[in-house]
Amino acid sequence: MKKLLTRLFLLVILIILIYGLSYAWRTFPIISGYGAKNLCSCAYISRRPSQSVIANELGSFPLSLGAFYLDLSDSSAYGEVFGMASRKAIYRKGLGCTLISELTEEEVRSQEYKLSDSSMVLSDTLEWPLGTATSDSVMQFIDYKVLNDAIDRAFLEPDKEHLQNTRAVVVIHDGKLVMEQYADGFDATTPQMGWSMTKSVTNALIALLIKDGKLHLYQPAPLEQWKTEGDPRGTITIDHLLRMSSGLEWEEEYAGPSTATNMLFKQSDMGSFASSFPLANPPDTKWYYSSGTSNILSMIIRQSVGNEYYAFAYRRLFNKLGMTSAVLEPDASGTYVGSSYMYATPRDWARFGLLYLNDGVWNGERILPEGWVKYSSTPTPGAGHGQYGAHFWLNAGAVGNPADRKYPDAPTDIFNLNGFEGQCVFIVPSKKAVIVRLGLTKRGNFDFNEFLKDVLSALPD
Repeated sequence: MKKLLTRLFLLVILIILIYGLSYAWRTFPIISGYGAKNLCSCAYISRRPSQSVIANELGSFPLSLGAFYLDLSDSSAYGEVFGMASRKAIYRKGLGCTLISELTEEEVRSQEYKLSDSSMVLSDTLEWPLGTATSDSVMQFIDYKVLNDAIDRAFLEPDKEHLQNTRAVVVIHDGKLVMEQYADGFDATTPQMGWSMTKSVTNALIALLIKDGKLHLYQPAPLEQWKTEGDPRGTITIDHLLRMSSGLEWEEEYAGPSTATNMLFKQSDMGSFASSFPLANPPDTKWYYSSGTSNILSMIIRQSVGNEYYAFAYRRLFNKLGMTSAVLEPDASGTYVGSSYMYATPRDWARFGLLYLNDGVWNGERILPEGWVKYSSTPTPGAGHGQYGAHFWLNAGAVGNPADRKYPDAPTDIFNLNGFEGQCVFIVPSKKAVIVRLGLTKRGNFDFNEFLKDVLSALPD
């Protein structure tokens, strides 16, 4: 009996050891890849000290298991965990940082790209958003004391166990920048990561191609791998992908290895990876938030634009809006990571929000197709709380019960860009407002409902 118990004990230990090694084999490259990529981007795009990035972005468990450092000699960053699973991310001017995955560094660095013919410089005499100047003039009917108090509260830390970590707030009303505030180490010129706010930029790029007649919203997505006779994925449309209703099998989890984390930190061609999954449900029968579908759309954008791909977003969108700080980052295959990787200053994120507040028109020019903003901000049927449209989050509430919504004290017409760790651009048509809030915030540590209620109470209807 004693021998049997000993063998059972050893078997349990062996199983635990095998599971631990298997988990480490799958997880450590994600930790080191996440750290290398984010250290690279924060250091070379945001121009932040590496010590600050390591202490803040990479300082909590499980990232604290890793070791991360910069190599200034070739503008790169490295990550590893206990001396294992070493990963490297490289910086390329104009493209930001790319995590080396599957392909060699030489293959990635040999890729040719051209962003635009000239660098854009905004006038320092024209007032924002057409230039960089800001006005001290007081706008009528705005309660500046209420607004200032609301923004101040967003930066306070009353609970040391649940830090808000707000880094920037910008408030736009009636097309004018009325107030902004930044945390120490950040200012109006610091590009900040948008994470999944990038999805809404992907929405705009799709809109431009639909306007050009190169894509069609309600026709099957033009992917050769889905055109095989009998493949049920061949019925998936651009509309289904934008509304996160494609039905494709996916796992949007970030606590450990998943299809989402494997895509972002192990795959060279994220769009192809996401498009390889089978259907879990018939298209348009179930809503499920998926970063994979955004990267499928990004791949479709690249295929549709062709040789001008890298310049397309800048020539047709960013330069039009004066978003001089915007940087879209590609995966190792060279396709922009349309789900997650874009940097811009808070003011430039506000410019993007203002385009949608103005129904896709900028300085008298229609940028987005007529009706596109309404389409993007209309609840998709599968989102039971009216919380999602087409690559934008909404506050519409449940059908027949609009009180059942994410921000119950904010207007139902709000639609917003939303990213990991509390990145948000709120577009509020009923208040003619755009509100940007950026930070490094664990879920639940910042009360967005209270923040919106307080800020919007200072603005006229």
